[in-house]
Amino acid sequence: MSTTTVSKLATALKIKPEKLISQLKDAGISVSAESDTITNDQKLTLLNHLRGSHGTKSEIKSPKKLTVNRRSQSELKLSGGFGTSRTVNVEIRKKATYVNKDSLLEEAKAAEESEKSAKEAEEKIAIEEAEKEEVEKSIESTTQIKESDRTSDSQITNEPAKDQQKKKWKKTKHEKPVDPFEMKELHVKGTVKRRKKRQPKRSVNLSSIDQSHTFEKPTQAVVKTIDIPTSISPQEIAQKLAMKVSEVISVMIGQGIMATGNDHIDQDTAILVVEELGHKALPMDERSIEDSVFDQQINEHEAAKRPPVVTIMGHVDHGKTSLLDYIRKTKVTEGEAGGITQHIGAYTIDVNNQQITFLDTPGHAAFSQMRSRGANITDIVILVVASDDGVKPQTEEAIEHARNAGVPIIVAINKIDKPEANTEKVKNELMGLEVIPEDLGGDVLFVNVSAHSGEGIEDLLESILLQAEVLDLNAPFEGRPIGSVIESGVESGKGAVATILISEGKLAKGDLIIVGEEFGRARILLNEIGEQLSEATPSMPVKVYGLSGAPNTGDELRQVDSERQAKEISESRKENRKKNTLNEKQAQKMKSFMESSDTNKKVISIMIKADVRGSAEAIKDSLLKLSNDEVEIDIISNSIGGITESDLNLAEASDSFVIGFNVRADNSARKLLKDSTIEVKYYSIIYETIEDISNMVSGMASPVIKEEICGLAEVRDIFDSPSLGKIAGCLVIDGTVIKSNPIRVLRDNTVIYEGELESLRRFKDDVNEVKSGTECGIGVKNYNDVKAGDQIECYRSVEVKK
Repeated sequence: MSTTTVSKLATALKIKPEKLISQLKDAGISVSAESDTITNDQKLTLLNHLRGSHGTKSEIKSPKKLTVNRRSQSELKLSGGFGTSRTVNVEIRKKATYVNKDSLLEEAKAAEESEKSAKEAEEKIAIEEAEKEEVEKSIESTTQIKESDRTSDSQITNEPAKDQQKKKWKKTKHEKPVDPFEMKELHVKGTVKRRKKRQPKRSVNLSSIDQSHTFEKPTQAVVKTIDIPTSISPQEIAQKLAMKVSEVISVMIGQGIMATGNDHIDQDTAILVVEELGHKALPMDERSIEDSVFDQQINEHEAAKRPPVVTIMGHVDHGKTSLLDYIRKTKVTEGEAGGITQHIGAYTIDVNNQQITFLDTPGHAAFSQMRSRGANITDIVILVVASDDGVKPQTEEAIEHARNAGVPIIVAINKIDKPEANTEKVKNELMGLEVIPEDLGGDVLFVNVSAHSGEGIEDLLESILLQAEVLDLNAPFEGRPIGSVIESGVESGKGAVATILISEGKLAKGDLIIVGEEFGRARILLNEIGEQLSEATPSMPVKVYGLSGAPNTGDELRQVDSERQAKEISESRKENRKKNTLNEKQAQKMKSFMESSDTNKKVISIMIKADVRGSAEAIKDSLLKLSNDEVEIDIISNSIGGITESDLNLAEASDSFVIGFNVRADNSARKLLKDSTIEVKYYSIIYETIEDISNMVSGMASPVIKEEICGLAEVRDIFDSPSLGKIAGCLVIDGTVIKSNPIRVLRDNTVIYEGELESLRRFKDDVNEVKSGTECGIGVKNYNDVKAGDQIECYRSVEVKK
């Protein structure tokens, strides 16, 4: 039976609880406080009392019986004579009677009272019969005495007297008053109990016992609190709020969000929609498989002192790589295209029996994302500023990244050996950016250095070690490894490779690891000079081979227990990435739909193919920033590796052109390019890539300097020459190889060297050009690592109008 409290009933009736308590007491219901419960019977009693007090005598009673008649019809086919049949209609009538529980109780009470009254009447009749028998016996005894007396006087009395006496006796006998309502029963010896009539058992339907309606209309709106995951559809929101999906979609349209019931929206948008509907939404803490696994991996080993990780930052061409090059005593800058660092390099050096790990991040603004990741895993930032150039936009950007990461800065004022050097001007400009030198009351160390002469290098290294002592850098050298990806790519013959900086624990050869969405065993560990390692400890950069694919820059390395666990975590991360990508595409589609009225907006569709992941991401982020109100950059694809036939098919279907950064098209793709109108642009310096696309967007790309491939030669064999070194015996397979034009050396469709020809011979004669289908000998200037199977590409720069 449903119950309620006095306070709730008073709220529903819109009266004060004190008045309701007094009315309940008047109705004979004992309540004292607002928290006392009231049943449905007590509610009915109160209602009857109130009706009586208002002059209404009739009480509300539920029906005693409810009779339901059911009728069903069917047909029966009966066979008749001579192969005929006849149809008989059969009607079945069913009658069901449901009896009210209260009426059953009243009938039971009435039957009990009637039985009790019948028993009392029987007892009363039995007593009266007994009294009558005693009276009759006493009368018979007196008559016998009188008869004996009369017989003794028989002589005196005569026959007529006897007859009169007999008549008199009979008369007295019939003078008994006759009761017309007297029940004539046959009495035998003793009192006989009447046999009780057997009452038929009646089944009570539970649905008819309590027929009162228990639903109460809410007096105020019900506010629900629901959890919102990172991605949810309007259909799921409607189910959580128990409402129609059309109501949710109408609210979304009112907020400018165009989506169907099955489209997924992001968490922030869903929270706004739920709050607009009048409910509360909480962001769901989605504990994934990796959270439950990695939360238990607590490194309890003792922490020891580790080498500092130093990142060199600064403006383009301010001498960052030259400074690091002088420290490492190697030539790195000359091997980089255009003298600009293309990939993040990590190197470890020894200074006074102490190790320092350097990260060389590219200096151009295109690498802001890569530099930001470098700053997040570093301990000290060396800000290189050229004394003859001063503070530039990339210098300010580097300071901002260092401050956001909470990393101390050491300023290295470079190129002090130049006559136009002005260190005081650099200090004043940096002080304007709140970078205060230590000698002026600040906390930033300033060191004057020269990457050309080596002046101040030792002071810089001592400042790094001093800053590391202040920071007290410690990490456990045992236990499960944790690291971050600095760079990744795919190498021919070895597969996916990732440069990883270990932050804690020990990575051993053969460990089962997961890095982002990729997993595998660390089959080969190499340091920066190509030596194989058996293990890697904190602050040590190491190249790892054996992963299932190239991870993204900045992904975290973790060790797992089994391959099954690694697959589960990888699939979970891929699923989350797909959801996020779907949400981004949906948002972009809605944005394009809302801006569809602007028909004059042009779209430049671009496919990016690069040699490493970091360069591909940097190009993508830089190109997306070039979009404006008139022209939009649409990145169709962003991947690593050579340009394949499927890439060209996608470019043709999406009406886009391909950017090849340090990669080339394979043979099948090259054949397809001859018969198609797909445009492929090859670049080797990111700065030029961004500048070219920027000119295209702004309409200032006429004339445009474009690279045109003149010829392609395939290396068949290598010969040693006493005067020229190694000579590549080649066969020109396409175009014409011209001696005066610059060349590139390709290995597996990837650029490994750019330079010029030192010699071009046909047999023993020096020639200026060799045409297709002809063998020749090629000597590459300042490069002796040409191998059989490589390709030598000859090209020239031409000016074309857009």
